[in-house]
Amino acid sequence: MAVVDVICGAIAQRRLLSFTYKGEARIAEPFILGYDEHDDLVLSAVQTAGGSGIGFRTFPIEGVTSLKVMDQKFSGFRPQYNPRDRFFARIICQV
Repeated sequence: MAVVDVICGAIAQRRLLSFTYKGEARIAEPFILGYDEHDDLVLSAVQTAGGSGIGFRTFPIEGVTSLKVMDQKFSGFRPQYNPRDRFFARIICQV
């Protein structure tokens, strides 16, 4: 299954993702998958464990490995979530 399908499926079902990025295991609530101004595929997610701590982060997909959809769900609500995030030139899927 393609990475886009896995992430968009997790977003649609409000399921956490686990993955490795920059050599560190992370768990995150996926909110937006899309392309930035350089046409790079990027995930915007709330990191809930691992890496540089809790909060919204962007993860270029080229650096993501060991991607898995977890059974645990999340609400899809975060006050700092911006569905019209200007970071993205084109959004594929979002909460």
